Amino acid sequence: MRVIVVGGGVVGTMHAWQAVERGHEVVQIEREAEARGASLRNFGQIWVSGRAGGEELDTALRARELWERIGAEVPGLGFRAIGSLTPVRNAREYAVAEAAAARPDAAARGYELVTAAQAREINPALRGTFEAALWCERDAAVEPRTAQLHLREALKASGRYTFLPGREVREVVGNGAVRDDHGDVHRGDAVVLATGAWLSGMVRELVPDLPVRRVRLQMMQTAPLGEELTTSIADADSFRYYPAYKSEALDALNAGQAQAPVAAAHKMQLLMVQRQDGGLTIGDTHEYEHPFAFDTLEDPYEYLTEVVESFLGRPLPKIRHRWAGVYAQCTDTTRVVHRQQVADGVWLVTGPGGRGMTCSPAIAETTANELGW
Repeated sequence: MRVIVVGGGVVGTMHAWQAVERGHEVVQIEREAEARGASLRNFGQIWVSGRAGGEELDTALRARELWERIGAEVPGLGFRAIGSLTPVRNAREYAVAEAAAARPDAAARGYELVTAAQAREINPALRGTFEAALWCERDAAVEPRTAQLHLREALKASGRYTFLPGREVREVVGNGAVRDDHGDVHRGDAVVLATGAWLSGMVRELVPDLPVRRVRLQMMQTAPLGEELTTSIADADSFRYYPAYKSEALDALNAGQAQAPVAAAHKMQLLMVQRQDGGLTIGDTHEYEHPFAFDTLEDPYEYLTEVVESFLGRPLPKIRHRWAGVYAQCTDTTRVVHRQQVADGVWLVTGPGGRGMTCSPAIAETTANELGW
């Protein structure tokens, strides 16, 4: 079988991985010289802890297994089974963490409510003030800025993979066939359009009423911390954002403890992961209304710096990079991804939202199974 994958981000690359792994020939087409979207501009978190139950959690847990397996085959991914800690500072936040740890699926997620002393044993870099923490053993991390590069190198070694950068696919021209902006037609037994947040042009023509929206976020990265951050870190605002934490305790938190004004204005939570070079990736904000602002605003960065310093009990290293990014999210946020046949032999796979990095291996595996690869 010959598979054409359109899009060089992590969702597209994982579809290429699934096809090659199953013995097929793959041509992957990317409109940029390298992927430039959300696949690079994220935390690199394999984030199981906050996922909704049912299909979403099942997908995340399966993806976590696949990431670990692929990471063993491709060491350059930087796969690390580091887990996560969410420190809590008062009784309301503690109650949400306690309710999460009592969920029927808590063991599958690796939840455990730990004391502040236990949290510092797990992550000695946490020298700040907090009362307890929710530990999630199943969370992990990879290196987002280099993951696709290393995956492609491994795919090339198969002898059945071709990467074509700098080509924008403009139209579907037949059963399993697309034409790029060089005028070349690429034919396969199946075409997967994994175009990420690029939802205009050909995608709009194929699906005018696509139930997917774009979301903008801001993030930053520091100079090396100078010590190991042994887990990823979230704050209690993540309880408000992720569906796994829904409970009466969360209702009480939302009713009785408002977010800080900056956090509320920018729909913020803290997520933080250490990169292999020692720097910290920190974010994030959420902007849903179009047109998006083109500025990166300083107030969110200043707020996140204060939150991180309060957990670490020390000044944050110098900020070296600030950036904004856009990802595609199903308007029905309970859906893991939008997967639709849009023409004979052509499928569109988009809209995983903030789950893209986490769930991409399992999303691609499901596509491969459904298409009978």
